[in-house]
Amino acid sequence: MQILMVYSTVDGQTLAICQRIKQRLEEAGQFVTLQDVAQVSQADVNAAQQIVIGASIRYGKHRPALYDFISTHKSSIEGKPNSFFTVNVVARKPEKNTPKTNPYMQKFLVLSQWQPQLLGVFAGKIDYPKYRFFDKFMIRFIMWMTKGPTDVSGTFEFTDWHKVDEFAAKLQQQINQ
Repeated sequence: MQILMVYSTVDGQTLAICQRIKQRLEEAGQFVTLQDVAQVSQADVNAAQQIVIGASIRYGKHRPALYDFISTHKSSIEGKPNSFFTVNVVARKPEKNTPKTNPYMQKFLVLSQWQPQLLGVFAGKIDYPKYRFFDKFMIRFIMWMTKGPTDVSGTFEFTDWHKVDEFAAKLQQQINQ
């Protein structure tokens, strides 16, 4: 089956998660094309038999290109097995790491006016040394407010890779239905 996996990432953790899912699906015999949301064409969407979309949050929002993509291709996406996952640091908290409890997933579902068949939420990564001054300051402030890590010399990965593998297995099940 031809799977199109579309990603929207700011610092690369969503891409890393997509690459892990792609690896798992390919191990199961699937053919996966991985593309940045800004590079996907209508022909790419048409050729796919399944659509997987992953997107990260920065300052409480998904990137505008994600919403543009969904708006442009919504009817094509809805006509195929489809899924969406969001990556955000708020999901590091157990009470906010499911599609029903994650505020960014709930906001996405309202703003996109799309109801994906399969939903996922993954905690992201904070990589303070990689950030520019403003981002480092703002993210540190947000982490201070939410009782997260504030050591600007550190990198903190919250992604539960087992949960990512479970999502890949659910995608495989979606294919087989």
